Amino acid sequence: MPKQINVIYVENILLSVSKITALFYPSALDDHFDSDVRIFNKKKYPDTKFGKNVLLGKNVIIGKKSSVGHNTIIERNVKIGKNCNIGSNVIIKNTIIGDNTNILDGAVLGKKGFGFFPDKLKNIRYPHVGMVVVGNNVEIGCNNTIDRGSLTNTIIGDGTFLDNQVHIAHNVRIGKNCIITGQVGFAGSSTIGDKVMIGGQSGISGHITIGDNVQIGGGSGVIKNIPSNNKVMGYPAKNIRNFLKDSKLND
Repeated sequence: MPKQINVIYVENILLSVSKITALFYPSALDDHFDSDVRIFNKKKYPDTKFGKNVLLGKNVIIGKKSSVGHNTIIERNVKIGKNCNIGSNVIIKNTIIGDNTNILDGAVLGKKGFGFFPDKLKNIRYPHVGMVVVGNNVEIGCNNTIDRGSLTNTIIGDGTFLDNQVHIAHNVRIGKNCIITGQVGFAGSSTIGDKVMIGGQSGISGHITIGDNVQIGGGSGVIKNIPSNNKVMGYPAKNIRNFLKDSKLND
């Protein structure tokens, strides 16, 4: 370490980083609506089809041959690629979306994550200054919620499909060509490989890694890392053969 650096010693690193980040980004603690959204001049987007009551913020970019459904709000600085379809009643903020991507009705992208520190007197919020980055050829189902990252980004890889009512917490990284079925929940900072398939109502704990080509049966609870090319099921999730064997023994 260079001699000219002054070291600051603290008792709780994460809490201290949170307080310092809040000084630089005070608005990141809250999720106030973008007061600058407006009914806009559609001539600015001649190749985009808009429904009724669509509101856009400043510096919004929408690629050619895209569509935006009724009552959708796209806040400042959001970027949407070409040939995308954004459904009705969608809210998008702090997000970059690639080409050929579908966002279905009721989805919310880019809201602050559920990050806080329990204190003796109150819960202390952690600022979320990251974004949501959605790749190309992605589908995000109805009523999905995808939180923006805290200090890094939440990422959905190319070609991944999310069913309805999926929740993705802050800093989650989902790889390419995954299939995530309904009511799956991802806790924060979990990393999912490519071509992963997850059955409905499964829960993925935070800060774990799931490798490529993993298949997870419906209703499973994943609480530890899963290497690539494995099939698991149950709570806690275990090798599918062991799960079936144990199920027969318990019948």
